[in-house]
Amino acid sequence: MLFVLCAAIAGQSVWAQPTTNKKKLVYQLNIKQNIMPKTWRDTQHAFAEADSLNADLLLIHMNTYGGTVLDADSIRTKILNSPIPVYVFIDNNAASAGALISIACDSIYMRKGGSIGAATVVNQTGEKMPDKYQSYMRSIMRATAESHGGDTIISGQDTTFRWFRDPKIAEAMVDERVYIAGITDTGKVLTFTPAEAIKHGYCEGTAESIPEVLRKIGVEEYEIVEYQPSFIEKIIGFLVNPIVSGLLIMAIIGGIYFELQTPGIGFPLGLAIVAAVAYFAPLYLEGLAANWEILLFIIGLILIAIEIFVLPGFGIAGMLGILFTFTGLVLSLVENVVFNFENVKPDKILTAMTTVIVALFAGFLASLFLSKELFTAESGVFRNLSLHETQEKERGFVGVDTQIKSLQGKSGVAYTVLRPSGKVQIEGKIYDAVSNLGMIDKGEEIVVVKDEAAQLYVEKMHA
Repeated sequence: MLFVLCAAIAGQSVWAQPTTNKKKLVYQLNIKQNIMPKTWRDTQHAFAEADSLNADLLLIHMNTYGGTVLDADSIRTKILNSPIPVYVFIDNNAASAGALISIACDSIYMRKGGSIGAATVVNQTGEKMPDKYQSYMRSIMRATAESHGGDTIISGQDTTFRWFRDPKIAEAMVDERVYIAGITDTGKVLTFTPAEAIKHGYCEGTAESIPEVLRKIGVEEYEIVEYQPSFIEKIIGFLVNPIVSGLLIMAIIGGIYFELQTPGIGFPLGLAIVAAVAYFAPLYLEGLAANWEILLFIIGLILIAIEIFVLPGFGIAGMLGILFTFTGLVLSLVENVVFNFENVKPDKILTAMTTVIVALFAGFLASLFLSKELFTAESGVFRNLSLHETQEKERGFVGVDTQIKSLQGKSGVAYTVLRPSGKVQIEGKIYDAVSNLGMIDKGEEIVVVKDEAAQLYVEKMHA
């Protein structure tokens, strides 16, 4: 009891480890941005590396206004199940999702002037979400506080249980309806200052720096290893930049355009595929691009290909293809849930649409310009990939089968029904033909009356 009292007077954690001469390995994880899928990935990597290094403790350096509940819940579960003690230094703010993560830690230290709390679930416009979301947040905040246990106190005939971190306080950080005498009034979501957090068991002490935090928990000799994002994580962060996303869209459009200009399957199509993967993969990992959005983009490309290579003209398949492709690109840049945009700010949608439209337009113009520069017969870098030879009529080249012209006036039979197009048999050979007047049944005798643009026109032979 004397040790506990002295530690409290000194402003140190009751659970501080006694100072030893052995140098401690402290693994530091910085959470100084909104809680998002990237934060959860960083946390997993950090805990795995801390475990591989046999770290003595893991220290989270936090300054966040919150983020997604799903990712925060995953992080707090990782902390609660960690065999390595986890401490948090709140460097100003631990709001909303940040409060949940902090409460999960073994000890909390705060900078003077900092705050912890305000964990009401809101959408991206700051509006409070329905009560089913608040209920879930209340439960995990309460359960997180309860996970740190407490003391059973026996006084005379009465037995009470005192939590180290009162679950009702954690609940009051979410729901303004929770009333705690002397702490919060109804109608106000609870947020603690450092002094208030210390008084009510939600902070072990104040500190102005990480070295001061380590001194207060009894660690004098230590080595700090700070988590650094991997090369892959840096690449992902680079690729999700709107400017880079726009350039990748240009590469997709340019690759497809150049592939249509060259025979066979080659480098342009490969470039388009690589650009598409580089565009969607990081957005998928960031939780922005859903499976169905990527599928919508692929279906759009398939419909466009069908319109170009299978169906004549440009109709419904082509228009749907363009719509699906555009929609897939845009929706992959915003945090919508299917077609629910309630939590998406209008400026995010506008930014996504602008990025895609500008990139598509710029990609098309760049393709037109580069096709002249790269594929010209005289100096183009890829001049050998395109056809430059002109087949002129004066040199004996013709665009139609000259044998058809010799069939005019000859007779035959309808090989199929002509309504009005079909096939006819003339002198033992089958030709495509069009009835010049009405339908002609199979087997009826016909006569060739004319040919236009390599097309035979026939009529029934009259007796």
